[in-house]
Amino acid sequence: MAKTTAKAVKTTNAVKTNAPLSNGKEGSSSEGLVAVLEKRFRQHPERHPGVAWEDVVRKLKPKLLKTLDAMEASGGEPDVVLLCEDELAFVDCSAESPTGRRSLCFDRAAWEKRKEARPSGNALDLVKEWGAELLDEADYRALQSYGAFDTKTSSWIVTPPAIRSKGGALFGDRRYDHVFVYHNGAESYYAARGFRVKVRIE
Repeated sequence: MAKTTAKAVKTTNAVKTNAPLSNGKEGSSSEGLVAVLEKRFRQHPERHPGVAWEDVVRKLKPKLLKTLDAMEASGGEPDVVLLCEDELAFVDCSAESPTGRRSLCFDRAAWEKRKEARPSGNALDLVKEWGAELLDEADYRALQSYGAFDTKTSSWIVTPPAIRSKGGALFGDRRYDHVFVYHNGAESYYAARGFRVKVRIE
């Protein structure tokens, strides 16, 4: 199994976000976000073949919009993606791992295990806070079938309990025009590693 050569970040960095799509008024915020999502949806029809925007927009309820706003503000560039078994979801489609959520260890247990040089947080706590789901390996490979993602970065993905219980965590990337899944200590964190999430459209 290939090894990653990235160096661990020694300083802590807060999770960074772009300016929220809001001017203080909920209606205006929602309209701005929906406009961004529609533009991206229409620019990338290959990610959701046969899906009409009109069918998607009817399902953009406040709870879903709140999650999508967090995804967008942290650099995820969410778009509608047809995943495995015809699952339709908004997925982080930024070319590289979202810039606003890098330098994070895998989960809280990993964060607490670090006694020195702790990062600002961990991936799974943010996923839960946003009401989203971390991509698993099947999701990640499905996303990669629509384009070249994480060619210079990597992203944490769902880790089986049998691996996590031994201190490990999985991440994926794309190199040499192939998709790879690797392992690392869950407490590790890197300037070039973030995470990608999905939120189902139901």
